[in-house]
Amino acid sequence: MPTDAPSPQALPLSSSALPRLGLPTPGYDRSAVSVGIVHFGVGGFHRAHQAMYLDRLMNEGRALDWGICGMGVLPGDVRMRDALAAQDHCYTLVVKHPDGSTDARVIGSIVDFVHAPDDPEAAVERLADPAVRIVSLTITEGGYNFNQATGAFDPAQPDVAHDLAAAAGRGGTAAGPRSVFGLVVEALHRRRARSTAPFTVMSCDNIQGNGDVARRQFTAYASLRDPELGAWVEQNVPFPNSMVDRITPVTADEDRQHLAEDYGVEDRWPVVCEPFTQWVLEDHFVGGAAGRPPFEEAGVQLVEDVEPYELMKLRLLNASHQALCYPGYLAGYRYAHEVCTDPAFVAYLLAYMDREATPTLRPVPGIDLDAYKHRLIERFANPAVRDTLARLCAESSDRIPKWLVPVIQENLAGGRPVDLSAAIVASWARYAEGVDEQGAPITVVDQRKEQVVAAAARQLSGDPLAFVRDRDLFGDLADRPEFTEPYLRALESFHEGGARATVESLTG
Repeated sequence: MPTDAPSPQALPLSSSALPRLGLPTPGYDRSAVSVGIVHFGVGGFHRAHQAMYLDRLMNEGRALDWGICGMGVLPGDVRMRDALAAQDHCYTLVVKHPDGSTDARVIGSIVDFVHAPDDPEAAVERLADPAVRIVSLTITEGGYNFNQATGAFDPAQPDVAHDLAAAAGRGGTAAGPRSVFGLVVEALHRRRARSTAPFTVMSCDNIQGNGDVARRQFTAYASLRDPELGAWVEQNVPFPNSMVDRITPVTADEDRQHLAEDYGVEDRWPVVCEPFTQWVLEDHFVGGAAGRPPFEEAGVQLVEDVEPYELMKLRLLNASHQALCYPGYLAGYRYAHEVCTDPAFVAYLLAYMDREATPTLRPVPGIDLDAYKHRLIERFANPAVRDTLARLCAESSDRIPKWLVPVIQENLAGGRPVDLSAAIVASWARYAEGVDEQGAPITVVDQRKEQVVAAAARQLSGDPLAFVRDRDLFGDLADRPEFTEPYLRALESFHEGGARATVESLTG
């Protein structure tokens, strides 16, 4: 959480303070930067990734017409709005290396922030501005408002229902759009009416086929509002797929303190991250290359088909995060690097990646998969990043269905074993019981917490398959003996022998 407590030794971050700071700062005139991108979901990852790439270009004198305007729709976004506004929208990015050293620089590519509930009309007009050519998203898996099992758009979600009713003239028009869908589609509606070219919608979320998912959901909303508008969006708005990668833990007060002590900078909300970064992006934009910054000059891989890269990342990195976080937490660890310096858990992670994830992957051009997998272990084991298992365990009902369940389904379809993947699901089920192996309570953080915790309780009361009977999360896996048999073995082992004994048995 951000803090406003000033440090007497540090200089508060602002545009006027930049020349006096003892670390790299924007080497371009920020007053000359104009907005070309509106981004929903300004958090740590966006600021360590997309905004960093734009800042890299701007420091080369490029892309000054591609400044970012952040846009928030949730009450919690007020904190980010206020933190950035107090610093003229600058912030510090701190890269933490495994040897304990750090590199810090001030990022200046975000030049504005709009909290849409403050003035929905102004938010829509910002999106409708012809200068805005990309609307990008890091709204998390849950922000796309679809059924986890079917992929169908949910028009009953309260803010979405409000926006659809308002657009149809059934009340609520004075309040303006409340949802990302309402804001974006209203802006597209106005651009169409004004003969202004549409913008590209660029998802940067960890979802397989993130652009395809965004296309389905935004087109579904637009079609519910007006079938002709939906058809126009389908035909005219590009939704490129992308693969994004950089471990970015939650900023802690300790990070702010170190920034003040080591660099003399008082930053309300700095970002910390690992050295590794990757962005693979399909080159599909309104107007072609003219409709985007020269991303390739900042290290972005522009490709025609991102799927091989995203499957590699989702099923190796993201699913492995789920593989390590639940058993690691149950065993008493609290950080990813602690788990990944334990040989038993490392063997378990590599076994999952080699035996079950890799057989589901397509060839990945230019990537040595064996080297990639061992690099992942090195990244997870970086003690300086201090990525918490609690962060990795959060919102599992958004993550497991997207990252792990497809691995299970493909292996079952191919007649291959799923023992390790089933054990990952079992470790989540055991974690959701709400107490670790030392008897300490576990705080389950999940948008479906009530259902998840209730299902975990039922598995302790005579129905051991209760957790995987949720078809919205697991489809028909509860009906598949090839899955349920190893799942039940693993769940029993987690209960009777504990996490360490379970992972050792799976690799022994």
